[in-house]
Amino acid sequence: MTRPKIIIVGGGLSGLMTALKAVEQGAEVAIFSTVPVRRSHSVCAEGGINAALNTKGQDDSVSQHIYDTIYGGDFLAHQSPVEKMCKAAPAIIHMFDRMGVCFSRTNEGFIDQRLFGGVSKKRTCYGGATTGQQLMAALDEQVRRSEVAGDIVKFENWEFGSLVLNDEGVCVGITAIDKVTLKVRGFAADAVVICSGGYGEVFGAATSSKHCTGSAAMQVYKQGATFANPEFIQIHPTTIPGYDKMRLVTEGVRGDGGRIWVLRDGKPWYFLEEWYPEYGNLVPRDIASRAIWKVVNEMNLGVGGSKSVYLDITHLSKDLLKDNLAAVVDTYLKFVGEDPREVPMQVYPAVHYTMGGLWVDDNHQTTIQGVFAAGECDFQYHGANRLGGNSLLSAVYSGMIAGVSAANYVTGKEVASDMSVINFVETECGMQEAFNKKIMLMNGNENPHKLKNELSECLNNSAFILRYDNQLKDADQKILQLKERFQNAAMLDKIGFANQELFFMRTLFHQFDLAQLIVRAALNREESRGAHFKPEKPNRDDKKWLNVTKVSYNENEPEFDYKEKVEIEKIKPVERKY
Repeated sequence: MTRPKIIIVGGGLSGLMTALKAVEQGAEVAIFSTVPVRRSHSVCAEGGINAALNTKGQDDSVSQHIYDTIYGGDFLAHQSPVEKMCKAAPAIIHMFDRMGVCFSRTNEGFIDQRLFGGVSKKRTCYGGATTGQQLMAALDEQVRRSEVAGDIVKFENWEFGSLVLNDEGVCVGITAIDKVTLKVRGFAADAVVICSGGYGEVFGAATSSKHCTGSAAMQVYKQGATFANPEFIQIHPTTIPGYDKMRLVTEGVRGDGGRIWVLRDGKPWYFLEEWYPEYGNLVPRDIASRAIWKVVNEMNLGVGGSKSVYLDITHLSKDLLKDNLAAVVDTYLKFVGEDPREVPMQVYPAVHYTMGGLWVDDNHQTTIQGVFAAGECDFQYHGANRLGGNSLLSAVYSGMIAGVSAANYVTGKEVASDMSVINFVETECGMQEAFNKKIMLMNGNENPHKLKNELSECLNNSAFILRYDNQLKDADQKILQLKERFQNAAMLDKIGFANQELFFMRTLFHQFDLAQLIVRAALNREESRGAHFKPEKPNRDDKKWLNVTKVSYNENEPEFDYKEKVEIEKIKPVERKY
């Protein structure tokens, strides 16, 4: 009997979890990853994964986790999927525990939990400061078992090209490009799950891995999938500035007692503790980022006149630093050359997470039949601002739902074979090969890397922590100009680094459209909510803007739709305390 075939694009936590669940349902799975699976961005998550285990005796509960998630997201997340995710969280932690994840433990042997921003309960389970790496290793071991059994095959170092759609617009497979040989191949499938991660790299120096470009999701969007909430970009308040990227200093540092301060009148000023006494250094990320912005850029109190503030852990015990924060200490030593155990770290906010992504229903199906999405590339769980510690949880949980949903979708349907879709596959392969050839023959006078730098600078100047309508309008025009100039770009190195240049150019082609969605959605939303803050319109407007931003592709102008009201049946919006 022929088994249904499911293709997964992306090898991070959501992709691996999707694969395992699909195999449980009897499917045959292929995972396509642009990097080796264990280099997926999920390994960069440091601080932990949320679940209301109440190991600290603080009367934590699932209902409180649900409320904190909705409240932290400024009420823009649908409540039913959030409720299901939070209810599943304790079982997910116990699943990983049985898989052998090395969670940090209390003296009594319980899984330890730390504080994260925006909450008053110690709810975040962690493995030192390498939690994502621990979870990825555990899931990949399970995937390897299925590989040995012949249920899963990995295509590592393959780039997603496009969906293959039949005449009815139903997905019947994908094209992908071997990053070594540049060969384009088509792969038939009964369902496809996009788990390609977020799009922080469009901003340039972000905490995202350099392959978190958003290009796969944008290709799917251009083929008919609806995109949702692109304007909501989470800024993490504590990162190590770098010319190439910003390196995360986990919120767990502040959860374990780290304090943010600057000098004022020659004395340490703990401004978060003064301004927000209820939460102190653990206010939500958008609040902390705006506070740091104000202190540095408006009050001119950055460390030594620089764009940084102190994050101090010098007062913490050596045992705590060794057990909980060793990876943070090592990272800072490696990239800054100073020992944070002896001198305070210098940090500044940076783009960290993208709440927006492909629109999905409760089963994680996109608006294209046969195409599902999970992980950071879907919009489902975080609303206007993600609660710290919920990223790993949502990645795993969404993969669970998507894997089962994709398998259920193909149940009872005629199983695809290469013969039944060969014409569609060959046609789409030909289009991708033609596109690659066109890029490789580009020989204009525009440097594409300079275009990318201009694009990132444009976004950082208009759609970062503070957003002004006049700057967003100027950015929109600038993006259109950059997109036009790209037509006169040149692929700079056609020999030595031809492969890298080709994929850079393919990504940049999509990022102009992605940047346009971010800017126009931010311009349209006439309020401040979560990570989207307009000083000219500083208040939240629930009467008009408690809606999902939905965007459909149009070659000339993206089409925005605000008809989908956010479900608020159980938890009614209230004013935030901070």
